[in-house]
Amino acid sequence: MADSLVIVESPAKAKTISKYLGSKYIVKASMGHIRDLPKSQIGVEVKKNFEPKYITIRGKGSILKELKDASKRVKKIYLAADPDREGEAIAWHLAHYLELSDQEACRVVFNEITKQAVKDAFKTPRKINQDLVNAQQARRILDRLVGYKISPLLWKKVKKGLSAGRVQSVAVKLVYDRENEIKAFEPEEYWTITAKLAVGSSEFEARFYSIDGNKKELHNEAEVKEVLAALQKADFIVSEVKEKERQRNPSPPFITSSLQQEAARKLNFRAAKTMSVAQQLYEGIDLGSEGTVGLITYMRTDSTRISPVAQEETKEYILQKYGAEFYPETPRNYIKKNANAQDAHEAIRPSSVLREPEQIKSYLSRDQYRLYKLIWERFVSSQMASAVLDTMTVDLSAGQTVFRAVGSKIKFHGFMKVYVEGTDDAAPDAGDEEKLLPPLKQGDQAVKKQIDPKQHFTQPPPRYTEARLVKALEEMGIGRPSTYAPTLETIQKRGYVAIEEKKFVPTELGELVIELMIEFFPEILDVEFTAQMEEGLDHIEEGKEDWVHVLSDFYESFEKRLEVAEEEMEKVEIQDEVSDEICEKCGRHFVFKMGRFGKFLACSGFPECRNTKPIVKNTGVTCPSCKQGKIIERRSKKGRIFYGCDRYPECEFVSWDKPVEQPCPNCGSMMIEKRNKSGTFVQCVQCDFKEEAKDESDALED
Repeated sequence: MADSLVIVESPAKAKTISKYLGSKYIVKASMGHIRDLPKSQIGVEVKKNFEPKYITIRGKGSILKELKDASKRVKKIYLAADPDREGEAIAWHLAHYLELSDQEACRVVFNEITKQAVKDAFKTPRKINQDLVNAQQARRILDRLVGYKISPLLWKKVKKGLSAGRVQSVAVKLVYDRENEIKAFEPEEYWTITAKLAVGSSEFEARFYSIDGNKKELHNEAEVKEVLAALQKADFIVSEVKEKERQRNPSPPFITSSLQQEAARKLNFRAAKTMSVAQQLYEGIDLGSEGTVGLITYMRTDSTRISPVAQEETKEYILQKYGAEFYPETPRNYIKKNANAQDAHEAIRPSSVLREPEQIKSYLSRDQYRLYKLIWERFVSSQMASAVLDTMTVDLSAGQTVFRAVGSKIKFHGFMKVYVEGTDDAAPDAGDEEKLLPPLKQGDQAVKKQIDPKQHFTQPPPRYTEARLVKALEEMGIGRPSTYAPTLETIQKRGYVAIEEKKFVPTELGELVIELMIEFFPEILDVEFTAQMEEGLDHIEEGKEDWVHVLSDFYESFEKRLEVAEEEMEKVEIQDEVSDEICEKCGRHFVFKMGRFGKFLACSGFPECRNTKPIVKNTGVTCPSCKQGKIIERRSKKGRIFYGCDRYPECEFVSWDKPVEQPCPNCGSMMIEKRNKSGTFVQCVQCDFKEEAKDESDALED
């Protein structure tokens, strides 16, 4: 008969742990939190030292009864919620409900759900850490005060259903500020001149660098013509060759923010999806004869620390798999990048590097496999030797001008044999391809094949993708690992931002709310202030500050701001933009509305008429299937763009890729538009034909 009860958050986690603990333990799931602040009221007694009024979450009655009944049949209760502030708070609420003593060593924590880690954790149970609980309580109360005090004000002055949150408001403000930067941006003209040269049978390119001994940027056509005139009769002579060896170091293992960023870049995962799939890998996957195993360590972390055991196992793996030259002279340890990093957990890594992705692929879903492979490769590469690159810089004199050619080749792949970090920039990953120059020496003469001048214009700063926004929040010290994904989800659900071409744009509503917040609650939107609040929460966790004191300091000035806003904030009427289209159901005009996936059309007769329809974007391409309809842009239920025939349902043609008008010159089949980090190109769906997108920039004749 079992003599101990173990409570975790989820059934999947319960199943994995139960296998390791054996029949003496009953393992049950609380299904997350069991108590929270009520939704119907603020639930915080401000004048009683911010005392929270917790209630049982609706629908948890049967689960709590089951846990209570099980607790009466055992001698010992263990609370094994996740190893973070939120997990500590869940354990604290459970301890309160089950009437456990404050001094009871009932809390067990483990960073990975493996047999050894779980058994070790149960050897050393501890008391519930009240500092961790208070830090989580302070965050919850702080967010409740901001949300439940400002939101009713926005309902009254703007429209019902709005909300204002502490971290979410800063995120929207970042999107709002970036959009204003883009609107205010004035492009500046600049030019490049590329010389296509040859030495013997080898061709290469060099770019204009200097004239009359001075490095020069070309700002207009007149300056370009001056350089071209100087090149008319000039020969290209190699004047200097520099060769050097450089090392490239691997990226550290993943933390929560870097995992979300890289999964967005390489797997096209939203932050919420990344965390959901990572949770599945952490809680355990059935690997057949091996049973259910937690494949990765805890995925909510801001630490790059690695356990010595994992480091030693990885060292042995690298030595056997790749050879001694692929392991550095000393093991790699990564220092905290962010001064506010908690360092409470390890980095995100596979629970064992010996479980290679390909070996367990058949047990994983497609998404699980792709994310596990990403985590596995990143971690293994983080422990490998540096890559070595040979670089070559060649200056060629042509009259009074100098052109420069730069090439590189990988001398030793090192960590790059396993993994190379992605980038948000529109350039190929370094190391994906080598740019080789022919062997050149001083005095060599190069034959001029072509001189190619091109006009360019500087580009505004890019809009935020999910990856860029997470990175910005992390760098500014806003939020913590557990907050990034829900914050991004919330600002979309509230209609403050929309996603266009995978980038955030502020909606009219979002701009209005942020402008009101800037005027009446500037400290809520102040990045430095919000980062200091996060630091205050960290100090509570570390036992350095009293949670009531931190909340009091904030609320004193916040309350005064509320009083001013109540009196001075004017009522705002949001006018819908009327379209030319008429509702086919009631005859009224459609108006433009903004949803979480961008603009759509809704009948102005709402709520009497609830007719809506998407805004049709016609690509101008004739449907390749029926040859009658036109291809239009559509959105799936999850907001993903796809392309289909406007004669649907008569014609059911659909494509995730945008079709182009011209057929394949080789086989006559449909061509589609594709995009990679180098830019846009078109390719045939049937044969191997591929054509790079044409550069539309103006160029001068040589």
